[in-house]
Amino acid sequence: MDEDLPESVKKCLDILEENVEILANLEFALDDEQEDELVPNMELHNLYDMADDVSNTAKIKRAESNFTRRQAEDSF
Repeated sequence: MDEDLPESVKKCLDILEENVEILANLEFALDDEQEDELVPNMELHNLYDMADDVSNTAKIKRAESNFTRRQAEDSF
C-alpha cells in the first residue's frame, strides 16, 4: 500500500494541474467577454488608449495566471 501512495499523489497533482489551467482559461474567457463592449463615436486617440490598456491588461492577467500556476506546482 505504501508503494502505491507516491503514484496516487502524482495522479492527484496531475489532475490538479489540469484543473488549474482549465480554470485560468475560463477566467480569461469570461474577462474577455466583459471587456468586449463597444462605445460609439470614440475619437482615434481614445481607441488607441483603449487598445493599449486592453493589451497591458491581458499581459498582466496572463502573468498572474502563470505565476499562480507555478505556485500551485511548487507547493506540491
